[in-house]
Amino acid sequence: MSQDIFTLYPCDLCGSTELIEIPCAPHYMDGRPLHVCSACGFVQAAYRRTPEALQKMWAEEIYRADDAKISDKTYTARIPAVVARQTFAIEFLAENVDIKGKSLCDIGAGEGQFLEMLRAPRFDMDVFGIEPSTENCAILDELGFANFPGTMEEYAANSDGRTFDVASLIWTLENCQSASGVLAAAHDVVKPGGHLVMATGSRILMPFKKPLQYYLGPNVDAHPFHFSANALTSLMHKAGFKVIAHNRFIDSDYMVLIGERVESGDGLPLPKDDGHDVVDFFERWHRETQTHYADW
Repeated sequence: MSQDIFTLYPCDLCGSTELIEIPCAPHYMDGRPLHVCSACGFVQAAYRRTPEALQKMWAEEIYRADDAKISDKTYTARIPAVVARQTFAIEFLAENVDIKGKSLCDIGAGEGQFLEMLRAPRFDMDVFGIEPSTENCAILDELGFANFPGTMEEYAANSDGRTFDVASLIWTLENCQSASGVLAAAHDVVKPGGHLVMATGSRILMPFKKPLQYYLGPNVDAHPFHFSANALTSLMHKAGFKVIAHNRFIDSDYMVLIGERVESGDGLPLPKDDGHDVVDFFERWHRETQTHYADW
């Protein structure tokens, strides 16, 4: 893949240009680098496609709606593992926020599986989807879900001023071109005192559940961000979402944080990781992978 389609970006969290390459990463990424910010410890693919190119890759190459069997599709929200994690996110949200009958904007709505769960009588939410894939938007139309075909940033820039009680970003933020940009745009469409539910597969704290070759790959900028709890908390606080609840991610496959929208993130803590400790972490993971799982 030609390197000239990528641009080198500063840290998406703190803006620092002091980025450390993780030495073992190119072994799994077809020679491509992965970086950790020396200032805040945020792990990211600093060389990334433009927002338009990344959106096109997800819409046309990764998340296509074809006629293959579910097990053969490039990606679908209907596989049991995705249904399970969406269910967990909903239950955790409902435990901490009164969502019955409220409005929700799902950022990266995909095929609408999450919206279907929230529209059920138990929650009866007024749901709306933002989705860059035109094929998936056609599916959302068929299911009767109002939607916007584009990115969160595009919706915020072109919306009619509608705001929502809740925004959801579930297993989506790590796939965006700019995590901070998406969260800043989400802040614009959540009502004062409303909430953001953010869910991911705890990408740094749960490494030894799988070999490193199943975590990294040549299309690393399709998933350019890797979140510790500190990094995700700081991203949410910086955008003006005060974290009010999180699950026991240390012994779970999921990391789910709920933030309450405040006017600004000024004064909220921005916890950091030590960049050199993170590099050491990946090197230990690499050694364990090569020792036990290299042939898997």
